Amino acid sequence: MMGRLTNLFLFWSAWIILPLLIEIIPAIGNFMLLVWKKLHVRKLGQEELQFKPTITLIIPVYNSEATLYHCIKSINDSTYPTELIEVLLVDNGSKDNSFAEFQRAQLTFAELSMWWISSQQGKSKALNKAIFNSNGKYVMNIDSDGILEETALYNMVAQFERDGSVDCMTGVILTQPDLVEETEHFFLRQFRRLEFMEYAQAFLAGRNFESQFNSIYTLSGAFSAFRKSVLLKTYLYNTNTICEDTHLSFQIKSVLNKKIALCPDALFMVDPIDDLNKFYTQRQRWQIGELEVSNMFLKNKMRQPIWKFFTDPTMRLLMMDHTFAFPRLIWYFALAAIGCINYDFGKTLIATALIYGLYVLVGLLYYFNILTFLENFKDIRRYYAGKVGYLLLLPLYNLYAFFVRIAGIINSIARKSSWKTKTWTAEMEECEDTLKFDWNWVCEMRRKLIDLLEE
Repeated sequence: MMGRLTNLFLFWSAWIILPLLIEIIPAIGNFMLLVWKKLHVRKLGQEELQFKPTITLIIPVYNSEATLYHCIKSINDSTYPTELIEVLLVDNGSKDNSFAEFQRAQLTFAELSMWWISSQQGKSKALNKAIFNSNGKYVMNIDSDGILEETALYNMVAQFERDGSVDCMTGVILTQPDLVEETEHFFLRQFRRLEFMEYAQAFLAGRNFESQFNSIYTLSGAFSAFRKSVLLKTYLYNTNTICEDTHLSFQIKSVLNKKIALCPDALFMVDPIDDLNKFYTQRQRWQIGELEVSNMFLKNKMRQPIWKFFTDPTMRLLMMDHTFAFPRLIWYFALAAIGCINYDFGKTLIATALIYGLYVLVGLLYYFNILTFLENFKDIRRYYAGKVGYLLLLPLYNLYAFFVRIAGIINSIARKSSWKTKTWTAEMEECEDTLKFDWNWVCEMRRKLIDLLEE
């Protein structure tokens, strides 16, 4: 009897209690804090911005012919005064008609101050060159393949001006709903809808929560902003990593002890992912870059007492995302093998369904949070609200993203860091070639052994 109870306790501990403690309960805590944050913001209110300083927008350009004009148009259409905006476009050796699109924008938006800077030394050096040429009180970086929501710049500056303790911020990155819905391929359209839901949850729930404790792990390279006075105290963007945004985040937070925050009402809409190969390379690059930068800044912290791993927000996040990744991977694969060790298959299904249901519940809680943070953006809020059914599929999407991250961790050990990583198709072809080589080797050894025995 005692042995049976012990087995039941171990089973439910492994399959329910541990996921609850590691992911579900913290997520519910996040939900409660976000509710408090939104109510607190409403109570304080938001006064009109009295002083509007000059700002500098830096746009790194590389073969951006298809998107550059629309990106500049979104700046011109912003509610922030055009005469107070300086735009520096830094070209990193484009081979298309990006410059012609810049010229077209100059003619169309004559009141917008724009400068073209040529640089062919990589993205990091291009950004650094623009920073040294900037004149604004605040320096903001945006990608050339996205568009600003019209109030984004105003809201970003307003948060800087109202809160002197904030030294740099990340905006909210979402994919463009129109482009998502224009996707012709059915499967890719569903995947892009899930990507939109993921981005909304990552920024308006995840980073919104982290912002409360100054524990944002990395700024978003697609849309980030800095007080120039603080930015110039750093070493600027590092040229020896593929994740220069994370490196700069660590400089500001860990070296200068400055505050990084999210501006939840500054939206930047980017193009949805092209295909699964692009998703695979993008997420691997993010994973490899994060590990690379973490090693630069946190390797000395690995010697600290183990209890500090749970009190330091950055170390705690690193452990959850990376150190616990492989036990979680084993946990997933155990689903396929648990029947071989005399556990009841029905109980396994019930446990799995409970865990999946809890993930859906957490997604639903975040869903209501996010709706409140999007209340000033009616069209986007309506689009997001209409995708509530995709919460049922989001855990599967996140599981796939998790396995891609695992591949990134493995490749960070096996390969040298590079901006260009192998696609899923390329890795599968390489895997197939390796399996064929190994099989041929086995067949050859078998043939040689048979020949030897027949002699």
